[in-house]
Amino acid sequence: MNAQKRRQIFERLRAANPDPRSELEYRSPFELLVAVVLSAQATDKGVNKATARLFPIASTPLAFVKLGVDGLIPYISSIGLFNMKAKNVVALSQRLVDEYDGNVPRDREALETLPGVGRKSANVVLNVAFGEPTIAVDTHVFRVANRTRLAVGKDPEAVERHLLKVTPDEFRLNAHHWLILHGRYVCIARVPRCPQCVIADLCEYKAKTRALPDTGARTLALAPPAEAAASAVRAPRGAASARAKPAPRAPRKLARRARG
Repeated sequence: MNAQKRRQIFERLRAANPDPRSELEYRSPFELLVAVVLSAQATDKGVNKATARLFPIASTPLAFVKLGVDGLIPYISSIGLFNMKAKNVVALSQRLVDEYDGNVPRDREALETLPGVGRKSANVVLNVAFGEPTIAVDTHVFRVANRTRLAVGKDPEAVERHLLKVTPDEFRLNAHHWLILHGRYVCIARVPRCPQCVIADLCEYKAKTRALPDTGARTLALAPPAEAAASAVRAPRGAASARAKPAPRAPRKLARRARG
C-alpha cells in the first residue's frame, strides 16, 4: 500500500469520526489504568458494568490496597480471569503507593513494570490519559492493519512499528481509536462488513464481502474468487440430479435363480 492510500484511509476515518474516544469509562489516569488491566480478554462493555459499581467504592491506589484482593473480587467476578486480575490490580496499586506517591507514571518503561501491564496497555494509558501519540495494537488493530495492508506484521509489536512508521503525524494521536473502532464494528473478524465500509475501495483485502441481493444490504456473505465462482454453485437440497441413477441390483438369491 502506498502513502497516498494510507493518507486517504485516515482522512476518511477522521471524517467519519472526528473526535474518537476510548469506550472504557474512567475519571482519572488511575481509573483508566485499572480499566485497561481489567479489559484484557474482556469487552469494554463488561468492564464498564463492573467499574460502575467498583469506582464509587475505590478510585485511588490506596483505596484499592485497603480493599485487597478478597474485597475486589466480588466487584469484578463477572469479568474473565478475575482472580488473576484482582491480584494484579492490588499489586500495581501497592507499587504506585510505594514508588510513585500514588500517581500513574507517564513513562512506558515504568508502566510496563507494573503487574498486569504489557506494552499494549502501556500504550493505551500513554495515549488516552496523557495524550501521547502512541498506537496500541490489540486484536482489532492487528486484524485491520494486516487485512487492509495498511501495516503488515507477524505480531502486534511489528504492526505497531510499521504503523508508527507509515502513519502521518497528524493522524497518530487518534490512529489507535479509529482502527480499533473500525475493527470492532465494521472490519469484524469472521465476516467483515465491507458494503458498509468507508475505506472499502482503498482496502487491499482480496476476499471482500458483498450484500446478498435477495436479503438486503445488511446481510453479507463472502464473495468467492472469480475462478471459483462457477464451482461454488450447487443444486438446491432435494432437487433432482441431471444424471440418471443406476438401476438397483437384484438380491443375490433371485439372481442365482434367474441364471438356473
